[in-house]
Amino acid sequence: MPPTPQELHLDRARAGSFGSVADQYDRFRPTYPAALIDDLAGLRPAQVLDVGCGTGKVAVSLAERGLSVLGVEVDQRMAGVARGHGIDVQVAAFEGWDAAGRTFDLITCGDAWHWIDPARGVAKAAEVLAAGGTIARFWTTAVLGESAVAAFDPIYRKFAPEVAQVWRPSGSTPRFHASRSDLFALSGAFSPTEMRTYPWECRLSTDEWVGRAATISDHQRLGPERLQTLLQSLRTAIDEFGGTVHSYNETYALLNQRSGKGLAQPPRP
Repeated sequence: MPPTPQELHLDRARAGSFGSVADQYDRFRPTYPAALIDDLAGLRPAQVLDVGCGTGKVAVSLAERGLSVLGVEVDQRMAGVARGHGIDVQVAAFEGWDAAGRTFDLITCGDAWHWIDPARGVAKAAEVLAAGGTIARFWTTAVLGESAVAAFDPIYRKFAPEVAQVWRPSGSTPRFHASRSDLFALSGAFSPTEMRTYPWECRLSTDEWVGRAATISDHQRLGPERLQTLLQSLRTAIDEFGGTVHSYNETYALLNQRSGKGLAQPPRP
């Protein structure tokens, strides 16, 4: 049985798969909606900590708005790409990272909190976030246009049936969080969780979609031969239905403020 979203941090091989495609990840993975970045910058934080910063998708956007950003990233290869964009990055797992007594006014984590131990991550955030500061965790979900879904479905069934086609339309949007059990809200050190949503759309060329698919962790686990077979089939299919994939996206952000209270006891997942 595959791990639940709350258990993904236990799959360290999958969590560490991105470093092998760090340059491709940086090239093809999307950035985040300007409206979200503007809202975060509008908090006017003096110091920002970007957790799981990867190649700098969040950190670069915040730095471009004049903010001072430090990244923490577990993979040296991903951190190297972020440094190439001018971001100061320390290589460490966030849960065990030594902040050297520093605190931050804003902690961000884009599409990465599910790779962090939930209880230890909350405790670490409480330690390094200044009273009144905000932690923003966010993820992007995508639903593809009908032509892409119809073309992709038989390809995945044939070549990669174990891959979850999360871009297929469904009655409900998958979340990495359930409001009644969010450990930040339960910890006593943070305010209740506020959710904000940011809808946006994009169109991707054949090369852009295939390049992005190659960086997805469950695709990486297929192994080189199966992955290349899958990607070639996707490339052919996209070219046949017009060479463009239309993606309807929603980035949802979960925000909590540091209350100033101590962490009475480690929250349990």
